[in-house]
Amino acid sequence: MEFVAIDVETANADMSSICQIGVAKFKDNKLIDEWCSLIDPEDYFDPINVYIHGITEKDIEGAPKVNEVAKYIYEFLDGTLTVCHTHFDRVSIGKAFDKYDIRLPEAKWLDTARVARRTWNAISWSGYGLKNVCEIIGYEFHHHDALEDAKASGQILIAAITKTGLGLEDWLKRVKQPIDPSNVSTASVIRREGNPEGALYGENLVFTGALKIRRKDAADLASRIGCNVESGVTKKSTILVVGDQDVSKLAGKDQSSKHRKAEGLIAKGQSIRILRESDFKELVNQVEDIV
Repeated sequence: MEFVAIDVETANADMSSICQIGVAKFKDNKLIDEWCSLIDPEDYFDPINVYIHGITEKDIEGAPKVNEVAKYIYEFLDGTLTVCHTHFDRVSIGKAFDKYDIRLPEAKWLDTARVARRTWNAISWSGYGLKNVCEIIGYEFHHHDALEDAKASGQILIAAITKTGLGLEDWLKRVKQPIDPSNVSTASVIRREGNPEGALYGENLVFTGALKIRRKDAADLASRIGCNVESGVTKKSTILVVGDQDVSKLAGKDQSSKHRKAEGLIAKGQSIRILRESDFKELVNQVEDIV
């Protein structure tokens, strides 16, 4: 049994703005190799992202760009099963490699959040974030460090394999099946309420700014992949999708009231992921192309 786990940190809401990559290789339930590097995203650092991971523009001075470390990513990922916790890291890799017009790693992908939801009943519908799952399996790590998070994703998969007896190939099939195979009726989509079988069920999403697609269509996409769509940012919000042009305005200045409120809640410790509309649409595509 061999697989690779990967995680990234980004400098701002643009998912291509990778500022750190961590990769961990596992064989027979043991960590056998690892690699981590700070990355120069050639982009600005949003204070909110710095608050989350602690990486600053000064830290990445002299660091390589994504295209300069691509050879290491290929060495680890090409021809392997690659895992990450939720699809965000996979999307970031895709966006960053596309930014530099280099080929994507040739890997099979497995989302350990989907694995966790099918392994532990208590987190089937909520609470399946990386930190919470690691608390359940008793694995301690330093969150929001790319290598630490990659190792944690790997440990979640190992714990799930141990608990269920399902191997890697079994899990590639299992994540495509309903969480509760005996209750397939829960798969119906309810407008503006998250599809219970969606990959991002339990996420509460808000749209703000000028979107290229109609809000109605955007809400349908979000609900289809499991997100509850809210009209405003609240203490329950977990994702804020911002129009691309609004994200780029003066590196964060002149933001909408929803954007400012979300950043205020993040500063108080609430976990809210801020995405551009284009990255949201790519996330939908990746989620619906499960593996």
